[in-house]
Order: sequence, then C-alpha cells, then structure tokens
Amino acid sequence: MATNEAGAMKPVAEEVVGLLQGLGVSETHWRAGTRAVHSPITGETVAHVAEASPAEADAAVERSVAAFEAWRTVPAPRRGELVRLLGEELRAHKTELGRLVTLEAGKILSEGLGEVQEMIDICDFAVGLSRQLYGLTIASERPGHRMMETWHPVGPVAIITAFNFPVAVWSWNAALALVCGNSVLWKPSEKTPLTALAVQALFERAVRAFGAAPEGLSQLLIGGAEIGAALTDDARIPVVSATGSTRMGRIVGERVARRFGRSILELGGNNAAIVCPSADLDLALRGIAFAAMGTAGQRCTTLRRLIVHESVYDTLVPRLAKAYGSVGIGDPREVGTLIGPLIDKAAFEAMQTALDAARAAGGRVHGGERLQVGGHADAFYVRPALVELDEQIDIVKHETFAPILYVLRCTGLPEAIKLHNGVPQGLSSSIFTNDLREAETFLSAEGSDCGIANVNIGPSGAEIGGAFGGEKETGGGRESGSDAWKAYMRRATNTINYSRALPLAQGVSFDID
Repeated sequence: MATNEAGAMKPVAEEVVGLLQGLGVSETHWRAGTRAVHSPITGETVAHVAEASPAEADAAVERSVAAFEAWRTVPAPRRGELVRLLGEELRAHKTELGRLVTLEAGKILSEGLGEVQEMIDICDFAVGLSRQLYGLTIASERPGHRMMETWHPVGPVAIITAFNFPVAVWSWNAALALVCGNSVLWKPSEKTPLTALAVQALFERAVRAFGAAPEGLSQLLIGGAEIGAALTDDARIPVVSATGSTRMGRIVGERVARRFGRSILELGGNNAAIVCPSADLDLALRGIAFAAMGTAGQRCTTLRRLIVHESVYDTLVPRLAKAYGSVGIGDPREVGTLIGPLIDKAAFEAMQTALDAARAAGGRVHGGERLQVGGHADAFYVRPALVELDEQIDIVKHETFAPILYVLRCTGLPEAIKLHNGVPQGLSSSIFTNDLREAETFLSAEGSDCGIANVNIGPSGAEIGGAFGGEKETGGGRESGSDAWKAYMRRATNTINYSRALPLAQGVSFDID
C-alpha cells in the first residue's frame, strides 16, 4: 500500500477557513485570539482563538444556572425536540464537520465522518430517551402506602473533552444532559477548539429553529487548565464529565469530590486482546490491525497489548509485522491513507521514550520510526510499532498514547487473563476464540476486569447503544447508552400515604396522646 511519504502536501489553513465559514463560525472566533491552533497534518498554524478569562467563565456559569432553572420546567419530550433539531443540523453538515475533524485532529476522512455519525446516533438515542426517563414503583411494607422513585434534572453539567474525539464525546454528554433537563458548559481540548466552535454554531442554529430555549443553555469556554479548574471547583456545577488522562482524572476527581460534586471520569485505557488456539486468525489479524493502528493509536480504546497463545504465535505475529510494515501512512485527506499524524511533538517524544524503555528491557521492536511526509518539519508521522516482549514489564503497564502494540506469549487462558488484568487500567478488552467455554469465561466474573469486553472483535469501535466506560484507573464513569442517563439526574425516593393510619417502618412505635 502506498505510504504517501513523498511529494508536496496541500496547505491546511485555507481549507480550514472555508469550512469554518461554511459552518457558520464567526471570523472573530478564529482570527482575533491569542492562542494559536495547529493542524497536525502539516504542523502549520491555521487559526488564533480567543480564550475565556476566569471572570468570563464565572459569568458563563451564572448564565448556565439561569438557563437550567428555566429548562428543567420544559417537558422532556419537548427538550428532546431540540436535540432532534441538533441531529438534523449534524446530518446536513456531516461532510464539512467531519472534514474539519480530520484537519484539526489528523484523523483519516472516514474516521472524521464516523465521529460525526456517532453524534447523529446519540442525538437519535437521546430523542427516544426523552420519552423514557422512568423510575420504579417499589413495594412498601406499610399498608396503605405507595413507594416510588422519581428522576429530576440535576443542574449545569460541565463537559471537559480531549483532542482525540474532539466532538463526539461532547455529544455523548450534552445530548443526554439536555434531554434530562440540564444546561451544559463545554471546555474542549486546547488542541482542538475549532471543531468545538463549529459544533456550537450548529447548536445555536438548532436553537433558532427550536424557538424558545433559554440563553446560555449550551456554552463554550476555550482555554487551558485554569478554565478546567474553574469548572471543577465551582459548587454551582453538580456534575463534571471529564475525558482525558489518568493524571488529569486524579486532579478533577479530587477537586470535584472536595465540594461533594459528582464526576463522570473517562480516563486512560491499556486495552488487551487475547488470541486463543481456536481463533480465526484471518479475522483476528484484521481486528487487531484496526484496533492497534487506527487513529494513529490515539484512542482510549486502542489495542495496546496482544496476548497470543504459544501454539499460534509464530503464525500470527509475522503476518501482523508484515501488515505493520505496509500500512498506508500519510496525509489523512488522501484516499488510501489509513494512518495520519500524531497530534504533536510531545506525542512523538512520548512514543520514542516508551520504545527506548522496551528495547532496554530486551524487547524486539518492529517499526516506530518517524516518517517524513510532505516535507513538513512540524508534523509527526510515525510507522506503528510492534514490540515483542518476554514479560509484561513496567512500560507495558503505562498507557502511551501512540501506535505501540506490545506482544506477549501465553500458555493458556488462565495465564492470559492474569496478564490481561495485570495493569492499572480497565477500559476495554477482547478475546479471539471459537471455543464457547473460553468466550464465556472471558466474559464472566473471573474473566476480563474491564468495563467493555468483546468476543471476536477488537476493543475499539464501541456503539452508542451501550454504556461506555471502564474500571480501576479508567475512572468508573459511564457515558452514552444503556442507563448512563441516570448520571445526569438526581434520584428522589417518594412515599405516599393514602390511608388514614400512620404505621411506621420496621415496626417502630411512637404513639402520642
């Protein structure tokens, strides 16, 4: 497959400007600021955005509180109509927004479009959910009483997102929070603010079509760590959803907990796949290749560890190494490219540090070198790295946000599961097997300790219908489908006495004259 490693590359800045204008983003948002925005495709500066000050963040929270107080009284199905209109705007502008994701985050075009499709899908999910925000009726031990639970809007929700999914993760949170009756405040990654500006413009267009949403229902706050700190420390914000590194999650979780707020944490993943003797190796090869190399290894669900049974190791791993050596790397705008650039120099340096540590421990490294693509010194393209190791050394237990796949041998499923679970993170996992017992064991309480466990597919590519999130240092948060909506609401248990007596629970007697 062609690698696109030579030849001139088209500039990005002009195309970015055209897309922003077409998506309705005011020029003042991307020309008048002091923070430079770079495209990882060429490394060039494509815009300058304005950052919010602490005073502006405080005022935005105040508006968000007022918006919440109005929005919570709107019937949930009516709230769902606004989210439906947002989904329609995303459908109408899928191509432009998806391409902007590619230009700003460096994803290949199909992945940029796929991210917008994920936004459309969660809007559809949330619209249906707006008529299903249900509680329970619970049997009471007291005669003439009815007990039930009800769910109510909780308040402004702060959403802190990462560069690798610059728009989809916002939608997972915002679509649910909005139909649940909350207002939202969004702090995007400072590396990808342009796609956030575009989404905010589309949201405002949906609001105009809706006709009666309160001002400040969804607001965008661009800035660095100080803006994130302002949101996490503000007692007016009961829920903070944060996606990023485990290091970031420790800070956010502690600060929010200090004021007794709630955190939805989606943090690091160190995802593994087990390949068993009965596995369909052709299927496994395709699943491993996408999961490990897609998005240049910059997904929280990227496959980072491969645990292969010794009986199939010498058949599978050489084939995988060959695929690593021939995969199409280059300008993500071009047809045939499967892997675009790393987000920046820091990501490249972290990758090289990890590979050096693996070599020092005796690892056999295939790939991992930097590639010159288009002659841009500030763009960082790499060959994905396959690293064969004899044991799960310390560097393997650390998530390096780059395309590195560590490969380990195992002698059986018990050893494989022990290796699999022997890392601090617990996001996603998979097993390739045609043995029913192995598959069921992996999915059982004694199997994978992750929030997501798959059979005969890789750990990446989750659908919005299921709750997304993981255990241990992944943070424990759940977003997107299933009953993740409950994290954006407050629960009340209600008891109604429709009798003329007043019996107390647990047989307590308290009679007065």
